[in-house]
Amino acid sequence: MSPLNSGLYLATILIWGSTWLAITYQLGEVDPLVSVIYRMALASGLLFVWCWLRQIPLGLSLRDHRFMAAQGCFLFGLNYWTIYWSEVYLPSGLVAVIFSLLVFFNIINGRIFLKHPVTLPTVVGGVVGLTGICMLFYPEFALLSGADSSPDSNPNDPLFGFGLAFVAVVFASLGNIVATRNGNTGISVWAINAWSIFYGTAILTLIALVTGAEFSYGSTLEYSLSLIYLSVFGTILAFGAYLKLLINIGPSRAGYTSLIIPFVAIILSTLFEDYQWTLLAAAGFVLVALGNYMVLKRR
Repeated sequence: MSPLNSGLYLATILIWGSTWLAITYQLGEVDPLVSVIYRMALASGLLFVWCWLRQIPLGLSLRDHRFMAAQGCFLFGLNYWTIYWSEVYLPSGLVAVIFSLLVFFNIINGRIFLKHPVTLPTVVGGVVGLTGICMLFYPEFALLSGADSSPDSNPNDPLFGFGLAFVAVVFASLGNIVATRNGNTGISVWAINAWSIFYGTAILTLIALVTGAEFSYGSTLEYSLSLIYLSVFGTILAFGAYLKLLINIGPSRAGYTSLIIPFVAIILSTLFEDYQWTLLAAAGFVLVALGNYMVLKRR
């Protein structure tokens, strides 16, 4: 690849690989739902300003607005809310590994909604990847089997976090299907993201008001810095770099970023969250990467 494409590739991997750890600095003092609202509101506002400065058209038909709202609901709303929530219970690196299942869910939903074919290597890769996830989480499940399972027990356990992360993958995949439709309309990607993030923010705000979530703000410097990093780098610049990669080198090669991002995330989780490796977990992680590779190597 050219130096430009290499830089875009590296930026995408490092930024998205580090956002999983950055999310942990948003948790604890502020409701995860509210933190996602802050992040998306800032990102959407900046994107609208960018479109205005670059004179990018923002006018859409009512039909297009509906699809932007759908993309925002799944991809920038419910998806990120469940990701943040899952990291309350799981190390950020494990959530990133679970999220690599997005490759397989995209293929399943692509078959259902877009009539894309499903090949045998795809099925085999999916089975290998899911096997790796089970191996990766076996130590956590073993701990659960010996824990208190009475009706009064607290559900704040790894299994609950795994369920949240799994649901996040489903939401993200549905959002990707809608984003595929929106991207094929010829509307500027910046306008698509500005509107869809705006709608995602609005939907999450409505949920917060209905559920009575408290709109507090983190008192630490780490909270503000991570919020800016996630909004500007993790939401705006990383998406921009990846979309530029799609244009320059094609989706088949750009898709390989999803193989390396979990490696970055799990390394940072090991360094900063004291994630404890086992031989079984390491083998499972390798299987997850292998399953992704088996799918992505097929054009």
